[in-house]
Amino acid sequence: MRANYKVLIIDDNIIDQIVTKQLLRKTLGITEISTANNGKEGIQWLTNYKISVEESLIILLDIKMPEMDGFEFLLKYEMLSEELKKETQIFMLSSTLDPNDITRAKNNTYVKTLLSKPLPIKKFGKMIYPDSSL
Repeated sequence: MRANYKVLIIDDNIIDQIVTKQLLRKTLGITEISTANNGKEGIQWLTNYKISVEESLIILLDIKMPEMDGFEFLLKYEMLSEELKKETQIFMLSSTLDPNDITRAKNNTYVKTLLSKPLPIKKFGKMIYPDSSL
């Protein structure tokens, strides 16, 4: 049985949001997708988010954003409830080539992995649905 995922895309680029939503819907059948335009909006969304037993949350987090970037988001995320963090997986999704960003993402406790834009949907699908034949 497939897990029932809700996805939060935190990215300031509207085109990237649209492309990622379409990939998630058409390839993986994920329909519950929310967006935030920066880390601050993402934290606000999470603060209002109610955990449901039947679903897990996936966050697709960009690095470079105005107001609050991906790493600043992760610092605030660390202060959220353990119950929420237990049901959440964070994947950084960025076009960065900066070796410092890559190292910081790989070394962050909460980040499962860093993926390059556009979302490599088959690779991502195998990560969240390891038993499927994508």
